[in-house]
Amino acid sequence: MSEAGGGRGCGCRVPQRAPWSLVAATAALCLVLATSVCTARAAPMSREEKQKLGNQVLEMFDHAYGNYMEHAYPADELMPLTCRGRVRGQEPSRGDVDDALGKFSLTLIDSLDTLVVLNKTKEFEDAVRKVLRDVNLDNDVVVSVFETNIRVLGGLLGGHSLAIMLKEKGEYMQWYNDELLQMAKQLGYKLLPAFNTTSGLPYPRINLKFGIRKPEARTGTETDTCTACAGTLILEFAALSRFTGATIFEEYARKALDFLWEKRQRSSNLVGVTINIHTGDWVRKDSGVGAGIDSYYEYLLKAYVLLGDDSFLERFNTHYDAIMRYISQPPLLLDVHIHKPMLNARTWMDSLLAFFPGLQVLKGDIRPAIETHEMLYQVIKKHNFLPEAFTTDFRVHWAQHPLRPEFAESTYFLYKATGDPYYLEVGKTLIENLNKYARVPCGFAAMKDVRTGSHEDRMDSFFLAEMFKYLYLLFADKEDIIFDIEDYIFTTEAHLLPLWLSTTNRNISKKNTTSEYTELDDSNFDWTCPNTQILFPNDPLYAQSIREPLKNVVDKSCPRGIIRVEESFRSGANPPLRARDFMATNPEHLEILKKMGVSLIHLKDGRVQLVQHAIQAASSIDAEDGLRFMQEMIELSSQQQKEQQLPPRAVQIISHPFFGRVVLTAGPAQFGLDLSKHKETRGFVASSKPYNGCSELTNPEAVMGKIALIQRGQCMFAEKARNIQNAGAIGGIVIDDNEGSSSDTAPLFQMAGDGKDTDDIKIPMLFLFSKEGSIILDAIREHEEVEVLLSDKARDRAAILKDPEMENEDQPSSENDSQNQSAEQLLPLSQTVDLVDQETPENPLESHSEPSSPADMEEAAGFAPSEQKSSSTESLETPSLDGECTELDNQLQEQSETEEDSNPNVSWGKKVQPIDSILADWNEDIEAFEMMEKDEL
Repeated sequence: MSEAGGGRGCGCRVPQRAPWSLVAATAALCLVLATSVCTARAAPMSREEKQKLGNQVLEMFDHAYGNYMEHAYPADELMPLTCRGRVRGQEPSRGDVDDALGKFSLTLIDSLDTLVVLNKTKEFEDAVRKVLRDVNLDNDVVVSVFETNIRVLGGLLGGHSLAIMLKEKGEYMQWYNDELLQMAKQLGYKLLPAFNTTSGLPYPRINLKFGIRKPEARTGTETDTCTACAGTLILEFAALSRFTGATIFEEYARKALDFLWEKRQRSSNLVGVTINIHTGDWVRKDSGVGAGIDSYYEYLLKAYVLLGDDSFLERFNTHYDAIMRYISQPPLLLDVHIHKPMLNARTWMDSLLAFFPGLQVLKGDIRPAIETHEMLYQVIKKHNFLPEAFTTDFRVHWAQHPLRPEFAESTYFLYKATGDPYYLEVGKTLIENLNKYARVPCGFAAMKDVRTGSHEDRMDSFFLAEMFKYLYLLFADKEDIIFDIEDYIFTTEAHLLPLWLSTTNRNISKKNTTSEYTELDDSNFDWTCPNTQILFPNDPLYAQSIREPLKNVVDKSCPRGIIRVEESFRSGANPPLRARDFMATNPEHLEILKKMGVSLIHLKDGRVQLVQHAIQAASSIDAEDGLRFMQEMIELSSQQQKEQQLPPRAVQIISHPFFGRVVLTAGPAQFGLDLSKHKETRGFVASSKPYNGCSELTNPEAVMGKIALIQRGQCMFAEKARNIQNAGAIGGIVIDDNEGSSSDTAPLFQMAGDGKDTDDIKIPMLFLFSKEGSIILDAIREHEEVEVLLSDKARDRAAILKDPEMENEDQPSSENDSQNQSAEQLLPLSQTVDLVDQETPENPLESHSEPSSPADMEEAAGFAPSEQKSSSTESLETPSLDGECTELDNQLQEQSETEEDSNPNVSWGKKVQPIDSILADWNEDIEAFEMMEKDEL
């Protein structure tokens, strides 16, 4: 994003048809007004504290950059856990993630302009010399066109922009003669063959040496690309054309954008995630502002700022109107179907959408930017980092965090727009979390699981290119930066391109095709660069007033603040039924519910919903009683859920040859030793006999003093725990008997007791799905003795290696580093708890991938959506009783104890829904979704 983006949050107004030559000047004027009008806030952070935090950012950058240069250069990236470089082909493949690596010292190039922003001009000059001396762009390697453009081409252009700036200042880079620009031009020509398609959309991958389609190229057979991949080229390619005078680059990038605009869905003005590069057909028709689309929208608006072509602004405003109409559900941003935009396509959000509040600042729409940013910040406070994906009730969906910078980016631009010192405190939290949880001796390691704190041997180049740049700028005053950053725009990789390019070499054959496709509403341009008084109506606490209603949205996502009123007992009438007194087996209570207009709905999976329709109540007074009952029920269930909720645990294999590299996220138990309050349990593992642990063990000598492995099924979890404890086991791991089950495809759950007093169980008990459990079983078969650590979070490997028991062990070999990939990506704990350890049908799902349809349903997130019902009068509907908001464990425990396992309708949310039932529900949704996709409007 551009520094101009911060100014467009509040300031002047750009004319609807502003001449292109005035755009840069107008953007600068916006910044002046932003500084003078928007920064009046109470209790600002002191200059000394800001400097201290800025210096801390510099030290963190030195730690990351220094370790890359010492242990990894000239490799593309640093592997911070093993202190070596990641070289394409020498490490186990990570799939598409590795397409960013081209054996061109990626991290160094991506960090060039960061060095200047952080006032490290001497290091910048040295880095440029290394790039010119060592980097080879003619490698026989297949790379992502998108990643190479934003990271390498953008890095070279950003480095060139600041190199010529420093040269003009007269102290540094006096020897520089556009060498980085020549490298950028060379790379640009290497990327051009990717555009050899009838549509003008580029192939997603290209061979740096052999191009496209040649046998030795190993690419050119792809048919699909993501919208962001094809639509995030215009800034770098246009800048390359403006710098060099070679118009071909900007022409190709414009053609790709023109085609995407033409193929948008005409009635909704939305674009899908994936498109066929030859036919233009949408392959994935869900639409949002996150992964796969994000930077397409970003580059439309920034292309207007940098290039001065108002057709880009027209297109962006048309898309933005659709986003705010269909996708934005403040503070949420949920994907929808492009042909049926009123239908949500999924019930979770990905972390890449965290850039959007910053883009809204550039747009000038501050209120929703503040709202979404605050929601994201609360998710971070709950999980320490923003998970790769999280559900609408703010639970972890995908647990990784690869140190993404998008939230820091939006924090910086919101601070620039509002001047609210609150955002400085947000930045301080980000710094503290990075140092506390991600910092390792050789840099900063990505989080494999934000819940357990386990690491991944990964430090992406964007961490240095963006994170430290935005954090430093957040705390820096104008005099702390050696150049005027307001003269530059930020690319999506935070590389700096000068705004004066708008007046340079603009001999591009442009055709304003926007009006050919749609009738544009002039009202879309009301917020181009809005009037300050509209955004901030003379209220210095404007941002705070918007955040205030959202400050508990994550931790208190269910209604808690119930208005208590004095109960007025009507003469001759019984007092109204209270939620705490309700018994589901009491016929009189059920009759009272009916009188209050409350009905019970039995779901297919055995759960129950309470729904109230005031119009069905016997009287208005009964309707009021029903409303109060529903509110009490929600509050009561939320309190119980909060009391019972336990975080996931970690099973870490620490014996040779693993040495702590393999960390498996496990489900906890509501009984036994609480690993969060006691020291971790360490021991060798042994299988119990019988394996199901449902009777007295016949091999007590084998499990004595060890951690027993038990198969799920045939009896209660608590019964298994008692049997292995009586045999002398120091802990237990229950392994799912559903072969092929994995936390990739099913949410974790907590093992519940058996309805009896479980205080006699003193050992820790953890649950692993079949796929994770097989890792331990395979290790036993191969190595016989396997030692594990049961804990609340993964233990630092360095501490394990220092353990006296490990001193004489061989050091882990490099081939075992691949074991780190086995630690599975896990879904969040479901609030559904398995009271009875029952057998479940086979789960045919073997891998977890981003769904392209609503098949990724609420069941996977741990709750069931309430059906929406319309009524002429106000109605209140509760979520399912085993969800985040209403889990009636205590009220219904007696009934659950007395009913058979096989009856799914009597446990009231105590059972895990059988997988075949889940799949049947999913298939119904998939079929409906596919039918809907055929309805081309």
